[in-house]
Amino acid sequence: MEPVTLTTERLVLRAVGPQDNDAVYAACQDPDVQRWTTIPSPYLPEHARGFTEQMVPDGWANASVFTFGVFLPAGDLAGMIGVTMISLGVGELGFWSAKEFRGRGYTTEAALAVARWAFTERAIDRLEWRAEVGNTASRAVADRAGFTMEGTLRSAVNNNGVRRDCWIASLLPSDLALPSTAPYLPAQTA
Repeated sequence: MEPVTLTTERLVLRAVGPQDNDAVYAACQDPDVQRWTTIPSPYLPEHARGFTEQMVPDGWANASVFTFGVFLPAGDLAGMIGVTMISLGVGELGFWSAKEFRGRGYTTEAALAVARWAFTERAIDRLEWRAEVGNTASRAVADRAGFTMEGTLRSAVNNNGVRRDCWIASLLPSDLALPSTAPYLPAQTA
């Protein structure tokens, strides 16, 4: 599919391309982005080029990963957010924020916009969020976006060759007052 652009009150969410190589490279030099995500570390210019020129377009083309750069209207890259399809009707939301734009609510705003798009335009009925245990900033974004914490998965993340525990949470269309594409039958307590 062709990439789409989403807009919010303060942001433009669009696919990154070659014109964004330098901004992606610069943002990914932040030790926190390298520590809490699975991007290569050290992050080199060729990693940014591979991401913007191959990974992002390929993900959109085969509808496996929908990646959006989070931009301010003036063009500054505030972060990255995307949905990776993990099974029929289920996607995983992942994101990072550029250091100088943290703490302003941009990532939560982007997460809600992408979630609404995924639920209404991609027939996703469940979005999962996962983060390594200890990534409290990511967890705060998930909480503010309305995700329901479901627990801790042991040894569920491989970060640079090291298995780590991660938190998992979910967001359903009904959490945002949106309809599901498939019926949902919650567990019944006896």
